[in-house]
Amino acid sequence: MVLTAGSFTAVASAAEAPAVCASGPASFPKPDNAVVVDPGEHLAIETSAHPPGTTFWLSTGTHILADDPYSQVIPKDGNVYIGAPGAVLDGRGINRAAFTQHAKDVVIRGLTIRGFVAQQDQGVVNHDSGEHWVIEGNVIEHNRGAAMMAGPRQEVLGNCLRKNGQYGINAYRAGGGITGLVVEGNEIAWNNTEDWEKKQPGCGCSGGAKFWAVDGADIRGNWVHHNHGAGLWADTNNNDFIIEDNTIEDNDAEALFYEISYNLIIRSNTFRRNALVLGRDFAARGNNFPISAVYLSESGGEPRIWARTDMIEIAENEFEDNWGGLTLWENADRFCNSPSNTSTGTCTRVVASPSDCAPESIALPPAYDDCRWKTQRVNVHDNVFRSAPDCTGLCGRMAVLANYGTYPSWSPYRGNVVSEAVTFHQDNEWFSNTYVGHWSFVAHDASRSLDVTAWQAAPYRQDPCSTFDGAGGGCPAR
Repeated sequence: MVLTAGSFTAVASAAEAPAVCASGPASFPKPDNAVVVDPGEHLAIETSAHPPGTTFWLSTGTHILADDPYSQVIPKDGNVYIGAPGAVLDGRGINRAAFTQHAKDVVIRGLTIRGFVAQQDQGVVNHDSGEHWVIEGNVIEHNRGAAMMAGPRQEVLGNCLRKNGQYGINAYRAGGGITGLVVEGNEIAWNNTEDWEKKQPGCGCSGGAKFWAVDGADIRGNWVHHNHGAGLWADTNNNDFIIEDNTIEDNDAEALFYEISYNLIIRSNTFRRNALVLGRDFAARGNNFPISAVYLSESGGEPRIWARTDMIEIAENEFEDNWGGLTLWENADRFCNSPSNTSTGTCTRVVASPSDCAPESIALPPAYDDCRWKTQRVNVHDNVFRSAPDCTGLCGRMAVLANYGTYPSWSPYRGNVVSEAVTFHQDNEWFSNTYVGHWSFVAHDASRSLDVTAWQAAPYRQDPCSTFDGAGGGCPAR
C-alpha cells in the first residue's frame, strides 16, 4: 500500500527538543567596553574603523548595509557582534552575505539575520569558512542559499535556522580542513524553500544541513524538522561524527543520509515520521528501493582512519512512524575513478592517489579493496523500531543490499561481487533490537524481500536476541 500523511498518528515533539525559533534570539548582556552601533550607522564601516578584538553592540531596530550586492561586514580576528533584544540585520533582498572573509575567533550572538541573497552553495554568515567562529543564539531565516557556512572548530549553538532557500548549515570549505565542528541545541527547520532538487535534478544540494569532508563533528541536542529534503546529509569523505540526543522528525527525505564517509556513532536520537514524502514518491512510481529514516550509502567503519570509533554504531535510538528504518547500501558501480562516482574527482581516504585506482591496477590488491567506499563494520543494536499500524508493502523495511555491478567495462566489481560482500562479508550486523508493528527485510539486492524468520535464519542470521511485537528467539551463540 502507499501511505498518505494521514496514515500516521501524529506524535507531539519531544519535550527535550529545543524549540529555539518560538522564543526568538537569545538575550546576552551588553559588555561595558562594547562599541554601540545604532540603526542608521553602518556596521561594515564601524568594523573597518576599529581594531581586532572589538566588541560591537547592535542596538534594537533594523540594521542595513549599503545598496550594493557585495556590501558586507568583514570582521577582524576576535571581533564580537551582539544584538540587543530586537536587533535585526536585514539584507533586504540586496546583499549577498552578512559576515565574510577569513578572520579567526569571531563571535556572533543574539541577532536576527534575514533577507540576504546568497548564491547556490554559499552562505550568509561565515561566508568564507573562517576558523573558530562561535555563532550562538541567533535567528537566521528567510535567506537564499545557506544560513551559514562552517569552518574549522566552528561552534553553532542554540540558533534558529529556518526557512532558508537551500540549507540551514552548509559545512563546506574549499580544499577541506573543517575539523572539530560542534552543532548543539539548534532548531533547524523548513529549509530548502527553493526546492533545489527540483531546480537541479540530482544536484544533491538540499536539506537542513550538509557536510562535506568534515573530519570530526559533534551534532547533539538539536531539533531538525520539516526540512524539504534530508534533515542531515553528510556527503563525501566525512569522518568521526557523533550524532546523539537529537530529535529529527517530519523531514521530507531521510532524517540522516551518510554518504561515502567513515566512522560514525548514531546514539540516543529520536527519529519520527521521516521520509514519508520520498517513500510515497518511490512507491507511486513502482520503485522498490528501500527508503528509510537513516540511509548509509557506501559508508562504514575504517580502522585505518583515526576517529573516536572504528565502526558505524547505531544504538539506543527510537524510530517511530518513519517510512522505513535503516538502509545499508553500496553502489557496485561507484568507486574511485568510476564515471558513476557523482563526487567527481574524489577518491577514498585510504588511497594515496587516484592513479592507484587506474583500470590496469584496480583489480589487484590493495587497490581492489581500497578503491571502494565500503559499507562495512556497521552494528545496529538496542534500538526500538516502531512502524505505523497500517504500514504494509514498501514501508516498514530494513535493508542491507547492493546493485548488480555493470559499469564501467573495466570495473572488477561487476555482477554480484558487492551484493555478496555487503550482505555476508563486511561485518554488518543487527542484534538486540525491538520491533513493533509490521516489518520486512531486504537483503543482498532489492528483489529479495524477507520476513522475520528468513531474516534471522541462515544465510543471513540477522537480529539475534531481538524481539518482534514482543516475541523473539533467545540469544544463540555468536
